[in-house]
Amino acid sequence: MNIYDFNAKTASEKEISLSSFKGKVLIIANTASNCGFTPQYKDLEDLYKKFGNDKFEILAFPCNQFLGQEPGTNDEIQNFCEINYGVTFPVFAKIDVNGDNADPIFKFLRKNSSGILGDSIKWNFTKFIIDSQGNVVDRFAPTTSPKKLESTIENLIKNAK
Repeated sequence: MNIYDFNAKTASEKEISLSSFKGKVLIIANTASNCGFTPQYKDLEDLYKKFGNDKFEILAFPCNQFLGQEPGTNDEIQNFCEINYGVTFPVFAKIDVNGDNADPIFKFLRKNSSGILGDSIKWNFTKFIIDSQGNVVDRFAPTTSPKKLESTIENLIKNAK
């Protein structure tokens, strides 16, 4: 089982298969618009512009589970990301990442990359790197700047099959 076995809902609630990203290195992150880490949207967009979407993709999943820092509707979240950070990578429908209603994608990511304090996600902007074969390579804390993922991404793209 790998990340390509899952589906996700776009902001417009259309279900897509993550298999549409086969062959690409991915960053998957849970995000929020009213968080101290929200400026990471800019750094993520910078990575997206640098590596393009030919062999690389960023998938953002807004989540309101951490102090209600993502209260908006899917449309409001899209507008916020575009207007404030010029985000051009996919921002999906809002989901839960922990608990009984956690999205299956994040259950899979958590199970395959435990953090320091177990597998639960502790805050917004937890980032997962997936290789071009759909396998979880690493997990990064919210405090890790997306810029620090650059060399890992570059190496994975270079070695992509």
